[in-house]
This record gives sequence, structure tokens and C-alpha cells, in this order.
Amino acid sequence: MITTAVPGWPAVFRGSWAVRAGMVSAAQVNGSRFVRVFPDVYVPAGSVLDLGLRSRAAFLLMQTRGVLSGYAAAELHGAGCAPTADVLPDITVPGGGFRACAGLWLHRERLFPDEITEVDGMTVTTPVRTAFDLARWARDRREAVAAVDRLANECRFRPAAILHLDDLHPAMRGCARLEEVVDLADYRSGSRPESLIRQLLVDSGLPRPEVQWVVQDPGAREAVWLDLAYPGALVGIEYEGAPHVEPEQVLRDIARTTMLTDRGWRMLRFTRDDLFRRPEYVIATVGRALRSR
Repeated sequence: MITTAVPGWPAVFRGSWAVRAGMVSAAQVNGSRFVRVFPDVYVPAGSVLDLGLRSRAAFLLMQTRGVLSGYAAAELHGAGCAPTADVLPDITVPGGGFRACAGLWLHRERLFPDEITEVDGMTVTTPVRTAFDLARWARDRREAVAAVDRLANECRFRPAAILHLDDLHPAMRGCARLEEVVDLADYRSGSRPESLIRQLLVDSGLPRPEVQWVVQDPGAREAVWLDLAYPGALVGIEYEGAPHVEPEQVLRDIARTTMLTDRGWRMLRFTRDDLFRRPEYVIATVGRALRSR
């Protein structure tokens, strides 16, 4: 009879623990039923190895020797902001005791106790410490701002909170850009693409748009929120992600656009292809709209 619980079983687990508990045999663990993610850490064959699952696998690998951080911590806090689907989980190890492993980003940095918390039984950096780290570690300034935006929005803090950690951890790698990131960040931003569009426009020399601008509809006694807006010119900007192709959402978007147009707004709607494949089109379109007003 099985009496020993195996953490993470069956979604992600240590193979040696499962064998000792009698869940599976050593031959089964190394057979076709399971896929090895890290040494002695397995998931069932066919599992979707997204960042959340790979982060849980990384936690099982390191145990108490480190803390999930960076994009892994953001994912677990519900503020997923990784620039690609295959980004590696980050682990911060304050001292020694954990060696680098393929498939992980290992950071050897100091962590104070109040910069560590627990999510679903896993030790992770707090939202503010996670934002502080990604503001420094992200591959460029735009991704840094987008990460701070998502964490600040989801976890309800002001971006300037990360500057306090800069005082506590002077001269850490990447701190030189923290003030610029905080100046550009906005906790009201609703998604990573919205943050990237906002920075794209500002970097091109266009005015900084308002974020989550409210437009009242007195007739319907309701209000709508625009992703980005230039209220003085009555130009609104919306990012149309995957949810906007759902039938019910399409109907709501049509009614929303009609109301805004009736009130004098010119609405510009951009997609992933516009943002990532032809950013110059986004800049030119917004610029023409502003000039025409």
C-alpha cells in the first residue's frame, strides 16, 4: 500500500521519490510514459511544458537551495510577462550549494528574508523584488518596463517601490536603468502588448499617451476604458489580442467602437502582427491620426 505522498505527483515530480513511494518503477520512470525535464525531475509524456510547469520542475530540482525569481516568479504571481514561450526559469541562489544546470538561468545575488514569499508551496521572490530583478535582467528597456507594468498591475503596487530595493542593494547588475524604467512604467497598463505599444510610440517621438482612459456614455449610463488614448485629439488605441476573436467579444467590440465613433473618437486597433512585424506601420498610423486632428 502506498503511504508516502510525492510532491507534485503526477503533474511534475522527482523520479527517485516516486520510485521509493511505490508510485512507479525505475523502468517506468525512464520509459515512454514520462519525460525528463531536469535531472530526476519528470512530467507525463505529452505535457505542455509552459513556463509555469517548467518553473515547478525547477523548484523540485533545487529544493531549499534557491528561490524562483524573474519570469518564473512573475508567472507564479499571475503576472506572466515573458517575451517568448520558451524563456528559461530564473533561480536566485544567495550563496553556494546549487550548481548551474541546463535549462535554467542561475543568479547568485543577495536576498533579504522579506524579499521571499511562498506561492503554491514554492519559494519565490516577492512581486516587488521580482519587478526589481526583471527591471535589471530583461533583455532590453522595453521588456523591462513591460515586466514592471504587469507585476505592478497584477500585484497592486506602484513601480517606484522598486527604487527602495535599489537603495538596499547598491551596485547590482543592471541598476543603472532603474530610474528610466520606473519613469516609463505605469501600473494601470492592462497587458504586455499595451506596454510595448506605449513605449514604441514614445520612443518614436510621439506624445506619451494616456493609459486606460475612461470615456463616459451618459445615454447608456456606462463607461468604457481605452487601452491608450490621446484625449485632446480624440484618438484611441486598442490592442486586439486573442480574446477579441471570441464571438461575444466581437459583438461587444462592435458596439463599443460604434459608441466611441459617435462621440467623435477615431479608434485605431492593432494586432500582434502590427506590433511585432511592422512597428513602423503603428507609428505612422498613430502619427497621421494625431496630425489630422
